[in-house]
Amino acid sequence: MLTAAILLPLVGALAAWIVPDNRFRPLVLPAVAVPHLALTVALLAWTPPPSPQGWIALDPLGKIVLLTISILFLVCAVYAVGYLAYRRDRSSRVLCMGMLACLSAMTLVTVSQHLGLLWVAVETTTVTMAPLIYFNRNARSIEATWKYLLICSVGIALALLGLFFLAYATLVAQRDATLLLGPILASARELNPGWLHASFIFMLVGFGSKMGIAPLHSWKPDAYGEAPGLVGALLAGGLVNCAFLAILRVYQISLAAGGEYLFFQKALLVMGLLSMGLAAVFMARQADFKRMLAYSSVEHVGILAVALGLGKGALFGALFHLLNNGLTKGVLFLSSGNIHRSYNSKSTEVVRGALERLPWSAGLFLAGFIAITGSPPFSPFVSEFSIVSSAFVEGRYLVGGLFLLFLAIVFIGMALTVLPLVMGEPPADAERTGYRDRLLTVGPPLALLGLILMLGVWLPEPFRQLLRDGAALLEARP
Repeated sequence: MLTAAILLPLVGALAAWIVPDNRFRPLVLPAVAVPHLALTVALLAWTPPPSPQGWIALDPLGKIVLLTISILFLVCAVYAVGYLAYRRDRSSRVLCMGMLACLSAMTLVTVSQHLGLLWVAVETTTVTMAPLIYFNRNARSIEATWKYLLICSVGIALALLGLFFLAYATLVAQRDATLLLGPILASARELNPGWLHASFIFMLVGFGSKMGIAPLHSWKPDAYGEAPGLVGALLAGGLVNCAFLAILRVYQISLAAGGEYLFFQKALLVMGLLSMGLAAVFMARQADFKRMLAYSSVEHVGILAVALGLGKGALFGALFHLLNNGLTKGVLFLSSGNIHRSYNSKSTEVVRGALERLPWSAGLFLAGFIAITGSPPFSPFVSEFSIVSSAFVEGRYLVGGLFLLFLAIVFIGMALTVLPLVMGEPPADAERTGYRDRLLTVGPPLALLGLILMLGVWLPEPFRQLLRDGAALLEARP
């Protein structure tokens, strides 16, 4: 089943290439997404044994990321059918193929137990997503695409150097050179600490640039701002989670190495708080509401890093927040894409009073803002509360205080942009377009909003246990 989950999207990408008609090609996306989610649920219920060489296996951390990706992709696939009906002025072949190829690569990331294979899969997500950012084919989108490719490719090259250092550390310890996670974890305490430190630094910087953590985030505002809404949703909720899973693998090795994880935790705390603080500054009075969402992504990447840096009780919250952030970003990016299409503008000077023109999309955008800023009763409130409460329980008062301060500044900054956009006075000279809310463009983000509302009120026990199992893999052992 693991192989089927990887190959199914590739078969769909081939079908998208073959289908000649723009009207029917987008239907390939949900036709692949539905069985992919069904396979994912089956894999959660019955996990097959690892591959004979141990390169492919699905552990609790991979399950959480795979579930998030599969749900988000299905929602984006259904949305794409309605969205592309408005974009028949250009071919959808590259978009559909790229989305499906990226789904295959993201699935491979979740099941890779060989760090070299993991690196290849993460780099494949970079390459397959680049043409999707350029979908609008204008000067700003090509600039965003090149910046994305340049920064992420340099970052992933640094991560490769980190892998080389890790493999060399096994040679220095007179072990067989390997990048298989299991053998590395078993012999981590015997590895040379100097080479391990170098490896951790390069992999944190490398995968961190792909994740978009500050100060390695500079590709995000342009890429998120110029890409179509459904591509932004996959970037924020899919690719970011894949890069974070790579960081989790490095974190597992640092734990197995003993005291080395303290160094890694401190680096994560500093970069996480820096991300939250930077996002808080740049989000205030943001003139482009899609760029605002990019800085929101920087903030939540910081939240994940802080939670991982805190460890212990915050680990459960980190893994839960991984899902919550991905799904909530889906609501925001898809609804913002509708608003952008209706006004033909992303400027907050032009887009005002959207509730009058697009009551469903504007309402979803407002609800998404409430959810992503950690307000009850939505699930991000639960995960963020578990993280910050863990900080205070562990006596990390400075970290907890800065965490709350940045959350408050972000809430105010986003509110200053979102509330006028949704409920302000519509400008008299706003461009009138033919776009209106439709079931296929409103239903998918509405379903996501219902899911994060449900998870904020009630967390199913099987998923709660999955989060516990994932957190157990990230706990320090004597």
